[in-house]
Amino acid sequence: MIADFAIIHCAMLIAFAVSMAYPTHGDEWWNASNLASASRHYYFSRFLFLSLLFPIVFFLSGLYTHVRSYPTTTKLERFSAVVLLSLTVFIAVNYLLIQHANPIGRSVSLTFGGVALAGLVGIRIGKEWLIGREGTGAKGKSKTPEQGTVLVIGGAGYIGCCLVERLIREGKRVRVLDNAVYGLEPIQNLLNHPNLEYVYGDCRNIQDVVKALHQVSSIVHLAAIVGDPACELDHRTTIEINYAATRMLIEVAKGCGVERLLFASSCSVYGATDELMDENSAVQPVSLYGDTKVSSERALLESATANFHPVIMRFATVFGLSNRPRFDLVVNLLSAKAKQEGRITIFNGQQWRPFIHVRDLADAIALLLSAPLSAVSREIFNVGDNHLNCTLADVAEVIRRVLPQARIEHRENADRRNYRVDFTKIKNRVGFRCQYALEDGVREIQAALDSNEIGDYRDIRFSNLGFLRETGTPENKSEFDAAVMAAFGGERWASHISA
Repeated sequence: MIADFAIIHCAMLIAFAVSMAYPTHGDEWWNASNLASASRHYYFSRFLFLSLLFPIVFFLSGLYTHVRSYPTTTKLERFSAVVLLSLTVFIAVNYLLIQHANPIGRSVSLTFGGVALAGLVGIRIGKEWLIGREGTGAKGKSKTPEQGTVLVIGGAGYIGCCLVERLIREGKRVRVLDNAVYGLEPIQNLLNHPNLEYVYGDCRNIQDVVKALHQVSSIVHLAAIVGDPACELDHRTTIEINYAATRMLIEVAKGCGVERLLFASSCSVYGATDELMDENSAVQPVSLYGDTKVSSERALLESATANFHPVIMRFATVFGLSNRPRFDLVVNLLSAKAKQEGRITIFNGQQWRPFIHVRDLADAIALLLSAPLSAVSREIFNVGDNHLNCTLADVAEVIRRVLPQARIEHRENADRRNYRVDFTKIKNRVGFRCQYALEDGVREIQAALDSNEIGDYRDIRFSNLGFLRETGTPENKSEFDAAVMAAFGGERWASHISA
């Protein structure tokens, strides 16, 4: 803030000097002597006070708080926009409010604006460049991060494998806790990486969790039975994994000194609504899956302390390929059917859904993981992008453009669930924006099927529901684990379990 203030004053002094050296007929003062006297009067009587507008606008725009956590390119774009805004406010005040007090001339204004913009943005470009150099060793290897190990629970899953790869690429130390229900193939290529440690274990087993949390600074909790149909297969296991294990994790994490816990929730907690839902909107879950997510969110937020900082992530509907493909997701499923069968059916095409590519989702989690605690602690974030709120008919149209040979049928049924979500908060707070469009996901599916990278998309390995229906939901390791989960599950779930 002090540096910015100094740059602003230097910019004005340079502007005065340039105007005295090269006076123009457009200025109100036409000779150097008069200009010097007027400039001195303006600087001490007006500019010293008006210059306070800049740090005020900068602070209100978040340049000194959450913008610091933005990705470099986004950060510099935001800095430039805010500097231009502050210059606009400054000039407006000059010419609209105090024009009777002999305001600065045009040449001074233009020079001041150019020098201030170059100085304020330039110093930040230099800072980012220096940070980049400091973060790279002599041979270009990533510097070991200051933070400790990141534990990713469920790191071998559809989202988890993308996140683990992303964090390893950043040079972070990562530990994965996963019971390998769907196999370890998604992270097979990383298992020998020096920055990755794999722990075989169950998030419901307290010994496994304690072992995995040794010297961990942050947790990303992705483990869950995902989706309404899969959760309906076994209420008891769903409650254990999606809720009771989270409550146990909170207590163990706080005891182990974990600073930050990111929890994977879902935008489906908003239920069915025609309104645009933001983080302050009422949640109205319509399924056991939604109930477990809402209850876990509440438990996490109630557990926050000065040393323990939960962050809630409500994911949009995910699409795209990862190392663990899934074809029980609407965009992926429709794309595969259109490619291999040449026909898809769209039910209730005017229903809205928010979407996000799995790699964009990994980027968003990484941003929230590295953001200043002041920007994310105890906060709920819808994770997605406003331009990816789409109707199912929009999805069908994207598929038609990529696969024009596919025939699309539109039908109606009783399922009228409909919701759109506002993702402004995560964009403003940490600078997150999606890079992938629906069309990118459809093309990925097309390419994977064309190359035989994926054979039959209907294989149960590619469906959470199909796999769990065939193999059964994972059992507890022991009766003790079941008793611990029952204790953390609470009486409130008795009706669900008995059902």
